[in-house]
Amino acid sequence: MGTLLQFRNLYTNAFKNCHPNYVVILLKGYSVFCMLMLFMAFYALFYRAFTGFEF
Repeated sequence: MGTLLQFRNLYTNAFKNCHPNYVVILLKGYSVFCMLMLFMAFYALFYRAFTGFEF
């Protein structure tokens, strides 16, 4: 649990003094997009591994 709190602190501190505000919104949206793409890649990998598809 401490690792998740440390990641949250790093994420919030990264955008603390960043200006202009539209850049902050753009970067936060991009980080959410990257997280979704990463989860989708893991899902596809595990789906293929557990359903017997050949790699």
